Amino acid sequence: MTNNTNSQDKETEDVVYGYSTDVSHLEEENKVLRDTIFRLREELDRMRRSPLLVCEVREIIDDNAMIRLPNGNLFFVNISSACEKLNPGDYVLAEQKHLSIIKKVSVAKQFNVERFVILKKPETAWKDIGGLDEQVKEIQEVIELPLKKPKLFEKVGIQPPKGILLHGPPGTGKTLLAKAVANSTNSTFIEIVGSELVQKFIGEGAKLVKEIFELAKEKAPSIIFIDELDALAAKRIEIGTSGEREVQRTFMQLLAEIDGFKHLGNVKVIGCTNRKDILDPAILRPGRLDRLIYTPLPNKSALKEIFNIHTKSMTLVKGVDVDKIINEMNDFSGAEVKAVCTEAGYFAIRASRTHVVLKDFLKAVEKVREKEEMEGQEYVDMFG
Repeated sequence: MTNNTNSQDKETEDVVYGYSTDVSHLEEENKVLRDTIFRLREELDRMRRSPLLVCEVREIIDDNAMIRLPNGNLFFVNISSACEKLNPGDYVLAEQKHLSIIKKVSVAKQFNVERFVILKKPETAWKDIGGLDEQVKEIQEVIELPLKKPKLFEKVGIQPPKGILLHGPPGTGKTLLAKAVANSTNSTFIEIVGSELVQKFIGEGAKLVKEIFELAKEKAPSIIFIDELDALAAKRIEIGTSGEREVQRTFMQLLAEIDGFKHLGNVKVIGCTNRKDILDPAILRPGRLDRLIYTPLPNKSALKEIFNIHTKSMTLVKGVDVDKIINEMNDFSGAEVKAVCTEAGYFAIRASRTHVVLKDFLKAVEKVREKEEMEGQEYVDMFG
């Protein structure tokens, strides 16, 4: 009897202990769930709040401020009493409904322009350029000499040009010339593309241009290379859309920055375009990009020079008739000559050879010409 009683008591204790353990475990789980729900509600509340605007303070007037919104509009607003002291040029957070300033934020004054330009020290040398001897000589006189020997110009009493315009058909070496002069003068090469500047930075184009020139001064000696300048500096027309107005603001800022350069400065501007005919005369007037350098399609001797540059590291079979290859490349640009050399190398690789023969080059010329004709036809079909 006693044994039965003890057994029942033990079973009862086990059941009670089991329930106690379960209750304790459930309470712990319940606490975790309550904390999770609380955090989720906080997160949901944060998501429901209206986002704050990042604005620039333009002027402080007593307890109020003139602020500039990202879209360029100006507003006269209140400053919160909890906000720290502000100065013109500071960036602040403003609530959207009344645009009242909530707090100052630590935003870099610059637009972090280095993220949007190609900033580098080029490795292209004058020896890597063929068939442009006259153009090289002129660039050396206009860009290289003032950067290397500014005192010479001071002694003579003349002011070198602030910049040049390289114009001519695509693929004729305009970018190579700009990189080579940057290399020869050990200058920072800041490369921007006019079309990207216009398309990507609506509302910020003029600001970005200003900061590009500030960056150039900080990294001086430097060369600002503006590719596809015609996208930014085309002849002005009746301004209609907001996009056209933005292009004009950006263009006017570019002119202002070029005009603002001190003479004999160690920052130079090189513009590049395939369409000089559509450029606004304002960019070409004296004191701006007034030195025009034309880069034509290479003649036969220039083609041969370019060909030799691009094949100097290739293994050509002895006795390759270079003149025959050059004759087949009539009207080719320097870029197309380089493409021919690359394609010829691929033909040799496909044939399991380490040396390139005449047949490879002739097939490569045919392939590049067909590609150019196809792209030309697509352009005609698209634009008429």
